[in-house]
Amino acid sequence: MVFTDREILETVRMLELETLDIRTTTLGINLLDCADPDLESTAEKIYAKVVHQARNLVAVAQSIEADYGVPIVNKRIAVTPISLVAAACGSHDLVPLARALDAAAKAVGVDFIGGFSAYVHKGFTRADDALFASIPEALAQTDHVCSSVSLGTTRAGINMDATARFAEVIKETARLTADKGGLGCAKLVCFTNPVEDNPFVAGAHIGIGEPETVLSVGVSGPGVVRSALERLGPEADLLAVSEVIKRTAFKITRVGELFGREAARRLGTTFGIVDISLAPTPAIGDSVSDILERIGVERTGAPGTTAALALLTDAVKKGGAMASSSVGGLSGAFIPVSEDEGMIDAVRVGALSLAKLEAMTTVCSVGLDMVAVPGDTPVSTLMGILADEMAIGMVNNKTTAVRIIPVPGKGPGETVEWGGLLGTAIVQDPGRFHCDVLYRRGGRIPAPIQSYRN
Repeated sequence: MVFTDREILETVRMLELETLDIRTTTLGINLLDCADPDLESTAEKIYAKVVHQARNLVAVAQSIEADYGVPIVNKRIAVTPISLVAAACGSHDLVPLARALDAAAKAVGVDFIGGFSAYVHKGFTRADDALFASIPEALAQTDHVCSSVSLGTTRAGINMDATARFAEVIKETARLTADKGGLGCAKLVCFTNPVEDNPFVAGAHIGIGEPETVLSVGVSGPGVVRSALERLGPEADLLAVSEVIKRTAFKITRVGELFGREAARRLGTTFGIVDISLAPTPAIGDSVSDILERIGVERTGAPGTTAALALLTDAVKKGGAMASSSVGGLSGAFIPVSEDEGMIDAVRVGALSLAKLEAMTTVCSVGLDMVAVPGDTPVSTLMGILADEMAIGMVNNKTTAVRIIPVPGKGPGETVEWGGLLGTAIVQDPGRFHCDVLYRRGGRIPAPIQSYRN
């Protein structure tokens, strides 16, 4: 990969003035060989393998930061879904495995470890059942562990029994972490059509098609795209806007692949993918909302927001695809409400509602992300919100997800401060009408007709 002098100078500007960074280096580790009939032995094997494989991850990331002057914000680990690893032991309590993951994450110094996960879109194994039962305690007792589940796919439909049960898991996790504003739910996400190479938490895990170990990176550059649009000005038409975003995403992706391949080389592992997702932070100037407003809406949530987001997501994907043959993960634009300074403000002034957010998820990279709702929101209402988002992903053959936090003791319009990357949330009103009958029905929503593609 050869870089011109101009590309190097543009990259320096993006780093120094436009908040370009490597948002995450995520080492995927296959844990299937840690399965053991004894739960304690399984936990010991998990701890030993994670520590062995990831022992140099943070040091390598820091060495690349020092050599190239590019900030690598997060160092993370993703592992095989734990329900697969735990199947051999037959235990009903998998919290010890979560504690082993957490201890390993602390030992190697990473920010998060993802993979306390299960795929249940067509039903539960005994291990899946045990994992669901263990999620609330696991997230309450650990600091670094993230959990995810697959509730639906375009090919399988939506498991509504699992969706209802996951809503109950959310409520219990919020209760057990009430002293932290329900923070455990910020490490918990459900998916339709999950991808096996997602380097971003809380959904990071590696699928069974991945190698023994694999290094993937997530690159983020909302500030870079915003600056490019500012230079373009408001007079240009939307084709010009799309071209500018594509060219910018191309440059960002080139940086990501360079660092991903170098990190993999230094770690002695396989390079996986570069996820070119515009992932915001609460910092000023690092907002996807700002980009949407530069494209042409007065405030995020105003009419035209979904169209602007569709243009942005598509252009980012096209730019990334031109820059690399290893683009993967989720790639596009994230809209985590509490983590985006512009979106926080849009909720505060009444421009952005929960209903508008749902509309925006039809075209963004993932779905409803870091949305706070009242702590007394009924389980049936939570299930309805999850099911709506899963349906969007199922019918449109795209990945969708929900990371929702019922904040104990808080009502609509109140604020909760989680700090750091998780930011500030304004509790949103899910409405006063219920879906209790839908909740009680259970069963499965069949796969849509467009799933029959063979």
